[in-house]
Amino acid sequence: MRLNVKVWRQEGPTSKGRFEEHQIDGVEPQLSVLELLDALNEQLIDSGQEPVAFESDCREGICGACGVTVDGDVHGPEDNVPSCHQRLIHYSDGSTIRIEPLRAGAFPVLRDLIVDRGGLDDVIRAGGHVAVNAGTAPDADDLPIPTLVAEESLDFAACIGCGACVAACPNGSAHLFTGAKLTHLSLLPIPAQERNRRAKSMIAEADELFGPCSLYGECEQACPAGIPLTAIAAVNHERFLAGMRRRL
Repeated sequence: MRLNVKVWRQEGPTSKGRFEEHQIDGVEPQLSVLELLDALNEQLIDSGQEPVAFESDCREGICGACGVTVDGDVHGPEDNVPSCHQRLIHYSDGSTIRIEPLRAGAFPVLRDLIVDRGGLDDVIRAGGHVAVNAGTAPDADDLPIPTLVAEESLDFAACIGCGACVAACPNGSAHLFTGAKLTHLSLLPIPAQERNRRAKSMIAEADELFGPCSLYGECEQACPAGIPLTAIAAVNHERFLAGMRRRL
């Protein structure tokens, strides 16, 4: 089939962006959004034009680097699916597909479809790590963790930091991302020793760089890792606990 592709082009962070429209023939419905961009770039290179800059890495749905906005939907029309797994079965011959970067004030466009998601890294640097000096590696059974607790922690650790939650939120909030990291580490015995410090520093960083929660839950719908909305509740929960511990 033939698709009309409207793709965002922007030479740099300070340049004025625009949409370019191209026609691509021979598109198969099972192709992904990224494979469509590959086909577009081959066509542009063959005609002596500059290819579209976009990010991708594993193309297996586990890294989150591929995030773009497709027809106004973060990652694409299917919920909880990364861009590299969004298929073109939703389009028919002659349809138009609009591809642009993740749209959020905290994600400035670097070039074409590539945005700077460094704000998420800043939140992690603020406290999303374990700095407890545990000495030599303990035996595996020294700190028993109940199976259900370990599984819940791993569920929140599944966040891939793609930024879909921020782009989907009208306020550009990173509460789902921040809450996932806080919950993951608070459930484990060694990381929990820094729970108070971690909550204060990570939440303060997120509040400075990102907007407040919109309370509508768009983030959960866009998240390719399936992080639940309870991660958002964890932000205020951890904030409250950190404040209470400071008073005691």
